[in-house]
Amino acid sequence: MSQSLNPNYQDKKKASKPMSDAEMIAAATAQHEQQSAESAKITVPSEIVELPSKGVLYPDGHPLKAGTIEMKYMTAREEDILTNQSYIKNGVVLDKLFQALILTKFDYNDLLLCDKNAIMIAARVLGYGKDYPVTVTSPYTGEDVDYTVDLTTIGEREIDWSKLENGKNEFEFELPASKRKVTFSLLTHGIQKKIDAEQRAIKKLKKDASLTTMLKYVITSIDGDSSDGAIRKFVDRELFAIDSRALRKHIKSVTPDLDLVIEVPDGESGDTFRSSINIGLDFFWPDTEI
Repeated sequence: MSQSLNPNYQDKKKASKPMSDAEMIAAATAQHEQQSAESAKITVPSEIVELPSKGVLYPDGHPLKAGTIEMKYMTAREEDILTNQSYIKNGVVLDKLFQALILTKFDYNDLLLCDKNAIMIAARVLGYGKDYPVTVTSPYTGEDVDYTVDLTTIGEREIDWSKLENGKNEFEFELPASKRKVTFSLLTHGIQKKIDAEQRAIKKLKKDASLTTMLKYVITSIDGDSSDGAIRKFVDRELFAIDSRALRKHIKSVTPDLDLVIEVPDGESGDTFRSSINIGLDFFWPDTEI
């Protein structure tokens, strides 16, 4: 006659009974709370990152008003985000990464796009270090030049800070040709999402209106009229090319941002030349094909 390896097995089996739905929910809740408590005990190394806007354009009381943001060091868990094919396909992979690394609590839709470059650079440094190898083409010899950029040395672009009003993301500008007066605001992540959605819809119609779509969201009023219909009509039918160019140039002059142009030494000529740092998914993982 066979004998159970564990003499208490049958007794335990008889004593056990299926858990009710309420008991299962209570057990899962208790387990989740225990895991959360254990995670809270883990100290995550972090750094304070300065924002190009210096917090000037955020309203009083906003978490980013101090002009800084706290970010944690990247772990293998965040690396999984970079290879998430669904995120990549939908064009949200970098924003998902940044949100995972940012410790400061705020509505991500409020983030000014001009501050995102600083977050991007910080994410790269906190993930893979300050050295970023690039290959650029020399304008003197036409040859490729390998160069390593120290990302911690990237500075800010010079702008006219006198035109920025504390706590107000809105600017006035008189168009040079038509003399019409517009107000505009710098783009936030939330507004950029709306622009992207509209551009995707336009592309389905086999059209390209990226510039005018952007202006429809940047401009907040025309001659005092802030209605969406008036702004769209103005951009589509009444905005001169010379005024459009002047407006975009003015917007750039008041937009705080990092200076992503670097000086690269040319080994052949002994001179240096200027080149821009291209930022994309390969900025974080240049040696991996994704």
